[in-house]
Amino acid sequence: MDIETALHVARELGGAIWVTLALAAVTLPLGLIFAGLATWARRSRYRALRGVASAYVLAFRSIPLLVQIFVLYYGLSQFAWLRASPVWIVLKDPFACAVIAMSVCAGAYTAEVMRGGLAAVPHGAIEAALALGLSRFKTFLRVTMPIAIRRALPAYSNEIVVTLKSTSLACTITVMELTGVAKDLMSQTFAVIEVF
Repeated sequence: MDIETALHVARELGGAIWVTLALAAVTLPLGLIFAGLATWARRSRYRALRGVASAYVLAFRSIPLLVQIFVLYYGLSQFAWLRASPVWIVLKDPFACAVIAMSVCAGAYTAEVMRGGLAAVPHGAIEAALALGLSRFKTFLRVTMPIAIRRALPAYSNEIVVTLKSTSLACTITVMELTGVAKDLMSQTFAVIEVF
């Protein structure tokens, strides 16, 4: 690969990395919101709410992310009534579809991480806080949450890495992130090893 081609490849990849980082940066907070809602619902006293949250976590952890992306982007476009609705403004954008699919999937996995973190809190610590006169809310904020975060952080850091790696699936629906641009550059320059 000559210098001019190498500079062109570097420029293209440098621009594409921002799309990859934007996908991850939008997906992670939305995934946390979905996970927080699912974790709250799974700890609810209402059986129906627990059932819906458990079904969400089970379904979206069981279906591969690529299938979720395809169903959201290609599958939903088959319905004429959906294409006529205001929701279509969001669903016709490949970046938005990738963010939605990745956020819902990351939310399901993160909900399991949160559930594990909360389950790892010693029951004696909660009882001690309640015995000292702290309300349930203060016990959650000052005792349960710090311990749960400490226990869940290693697993959540893995989820961040998985989400960053999952952004490469967005190129299947024309979001030109790092992997998609690299594939295009490889087909243009035939320099597979150099581009990677």
